[in-house]
This record gives sequence, structure tokens and C-alpha cells, in this order.
Amino acid sequence: MQISLMHNEPPALPGRGFIRLRIDLSYDGTMFAGWASQPKLRTVQGEVEKALQIAFHLKEPVNTIVGGRTDAGVHARGQVIHVDIPESVSLDDLAYKLNRILDEDVRIHAISIAPEAFHARFSALRRYYRYKILDANKVLDPLSRIDVATWYRPLDVDVMNKTSALLLGEHDFAAFCKFREGGTTVRRLEKYEWKRNSHGYLEAEIVADAFCYSMVRNLVGAVVCVADGRFDPEWIVGVLNNKERVSDSLVFPARGLTLFQVDYPSNAELLERAKVTIARRNEENN
Repeated sequence: MQISLMHNEPPALPGRGFIRLRIDLSYDGTMFAGWASQPKLRTVQGEVEKALQIAFHLKEPVNTIVGGRTDAGVHARGQVIHVDIPESVSLDDLAYKLNRILDEDVRIHAISIAPEAFHARFSALRRYYRYKILDANKVLDPLSRIDVATWYRPLDVDVMNKTSALLLGEHDFAAFCKFREGGTTVRRLEKYEWKRNSHGYLEAEIVADAFCYSMVRNLVGAVVCVADGRFDPEWIVGVLNNKERVSDSLVFPARGLTLFQVDYPSNAELLERAKVTIARRNEENN
């Protein structure tokens, strides 16, 4: 089985003498500078990889691959990663050991030996995010301050859903993404729906094949601008079509955003899905 990756990327398949682990985890993103490792900054990837190296008594650092890369301050309840480790390493009580090593804002929920073709990033079919807002300048319960954003004006749920529906489908979401050199902004938005939950919070479920940098928080901010009466719903279609980056003032805070789930196909379809994802990525970057 061969998959063509870009130069210096981690292997798509485990090498000889290695096994691939799937790790399901969650984290409170408040005190992290995002998922991805960054020099001198506390990141989820950095903490997890350090814990894995300690638990396995490895001299060399390990390299994890994530299903849904999250930005600074964003939380995760259903994050998925994979890591390749030597076959000789013991997996006994691994989740327990990792949770003893990690701080309490990261928790390992499940560890399993993954199918050879499993790739946490490239095999994924879609990612699910949720965003929560308390509107109308209501007082936020202190215990909810970590994962609920606030807004001073009342918001109309029906208007929010009408506006969100205009963004569904495959589009170039450049207007709602921070620019990254070589990155594509074409995404397929499968679901974007709002409801008011039992606590009175507005809660969005946002599902896409993938998301680009800061996309979800931009989508939330744009819909709020319509729901609080500043613009008509059709305004958001113009923003989408013009492909010009919306003002940073429309980017909602990271704290309200949580990655809830990453979907994968059946084991028999994992390799083909990875090939399709990589081929599309390579084509868009050429």
C-alpha cells in the first residue's frame, strides 16, 4: 500500500516493526496555545507527546497526527489522534499511565490498536463542532464561563438558521478563514444549525469535511451580525461570493467552541479515503 505525501511529512502508514495506536481524548483548551506544537508554548500536542515518551520510556520523541487541529483556546470532547510506536512496547494500563502523567485539562478516554490504513487526519470523513452563546446580556453562570461565549444583544434563532442555511454546500470560504500559505479554503459545509438548549444558551452544530484556520468562529460571528439586526441574511451570501476576509471584529471568542466528534469510514474504506484526501490536498497545493 503506497500513499504519496509531501516532503518531510510523517509516514501515512506505520513502518516495519511499528504498530499504530488510535487515541481518543478530550481537553479544556483554555490554557493551551492550540493543538499544534510551538516552541516555548504550552500546546496539547506537546503535552501528549511528552507524556507518551515518558510512558513508553522512549529516548526519541514521538510524533502524533491529529484528526481535528484546534486553535488556541478551543476545546475538544471527541478528539482523535494516532501515533506509531515500536511493537515491543507494552500497552498495559496505558490510558491510566498517561492520565497520571498529564495535567487534568487533558484526559485520555480510549486507546486501541488501529487498522494499518487508519490515518487520524487523512482518513477522516468529517468533523463536528459546537458553539455556545449566552445572548441578551444575561448573566453567565461562573461554572459555564470556560465553554460559553456571551453577546450583549438578543439573537433570533430562526434568523440564525435561515442565514446559516445559505452557507451550506461546497464553497470557497476564503472570506471566513485566516490566510495560510499553500492552504486551500474550499470546504464542504454539511450542517450549520442553531437551537436554544435547556440552559437558555444558543448552541450551533457545525459539520464539514474539514475546516480552515479560524473558519468556525468567523461563521459564528457573521451569523450573529445578521441575527442581531445589523444585516439582512443575503449579506452573508455577498461576503461568501466576494471571497474578501471579513473584519476581525466578527471573529467570536475561542472559548465557546468545542470539537465534538471526528467521523471515519469502515476499516475496509480507510485507505481509499486517505488516498482521496491526500490527492485532493496535493492537487489544490500545486
